[in-house]
Amino acid sequence: MSDALLKVGDDGAAALNELSIVAPVPSHLTPEPAIGSEAYTRERELALAASDEKRKNYERYLATARGDVIDYLPIKLDVENVSRCNFRCTMCVVSDWDKGKRADDLSLEAFKALIDEQYGLVEIKLQGIGEPTMQGDDFFAMIRYARERHIWVRTTTNASLLHLKDNWRKLIDADPNEVQISIDGADAETFQSIRRGSVFKQVIENCSMINDYCHEKGVHPTKMWTVVQRENVDQCERLVDLAADLGFRSHVFAFYLSDWGLESWRDRNDGVAARQGMTIERMQALADQGAERGVKVRYWDTQQKYSTASPDSLCPWPFERSYYSSDQRVSPCCLVGNPDVYEIGDGGSMTDVWTSDDYAEFRRAHLEGRVPRICQSCYTGLE
Repeated sequence: MSDALLKVGDDGAAALNELSIVAPVPSHLTPEPAIGSEAYTRERELALAASDEKRKNYERYLATARGDVIDYLPIKLDVENVSRCNFRCTMCVVSDWDKGKRADDLSLEAFKALIDEQYGLVEIKLQGIGEPTMQGDDFFAMIRYARERHIWVRTTTNASLLHLKDNWRKLIDADPNEVQISIDGADAETFQSIRRGSVFKQVIENCSMINDYCHEKGVHPTKMWTVVQRENVDQCERLVDLAADLGFRSHVFAFYLSDWGLESWRDRNDGVAARQGMTIERMQALADQGAERGVKVRYWDTQQKYSTASPDSLCPWPFERSYYSSDQRVSPCCLVGNPDVYEIGDGGSMTDVWTSDDYAEFRRAHLEGRVPRICQSCYTGLE
């Protein structure tokens, strides 16, 4: 469900309703931006102050009750710059794609046009299903273009290519607000068995290099991100120490493995999930361990689900955010992230799709309790 769960909040704290049998993550252990919530709020205000059009759009968003037809543009977007990857991770749908690629890259020109058209944006996640640094300098230019407009930019990388062509330096110099780096094993055997195609030693060296540069510049946007699963759940304590040794100041353990709207992947990833191995007591102990090493340890979970009981308890994605793929198509959210699985509209500009009859019907289905099948796993009582 990604960091878009909160209306204007942090980068991952789940604001959901119904509890499952597994104890929820305590509120004080839910994630916040790597550089802090105050910085997030400050950057949003800078974005709104820079454009009357953006501020008016944001005010309409805040003032409008959730409905099928809305009079504002999205305030957030997930923008997929590439839909290809150099890894074949065991829990990722890319491993099913021919040569690890679904579609061509989003061009820098198309990205700029999207940002210019979407004048309501205060935040983007610039990454989708794939490794964004594979695009090279155009990826860094995209970050800079958004940041010049005070749009909050978060991205995710597997860190495997940071040593090439000074990518570690280029990425930080582009001024992203948050860089999540995926580390799913505390040793080469575990890491490489999950992140197939990786070289643990190189990734670790790259993490140290980028964090050293961050410390040198006095900025700290990096965050280590670990997807907890059967193969690594016993390594969490070692992973916290690894985060500290590599110079990270933030570390998130994520308990959700996506299915991208595909039942085959739901079955596959349910089989390797290890949420039951993380009690509240262990979560707190890991947070305490991190604090002793100067690392803020937090947890991201989606065990609590949305509800059709009222408009306020619905998933917020249809009403504030969307997913724009590298081939310039629209998917409902990052948990699907693939318009070949589910696409809203039939092409055209993001504005045309957002204001289309198809999107209105998608919202109406949520409002009337007819939640689309692709979304039902995120709702209580609909699976």
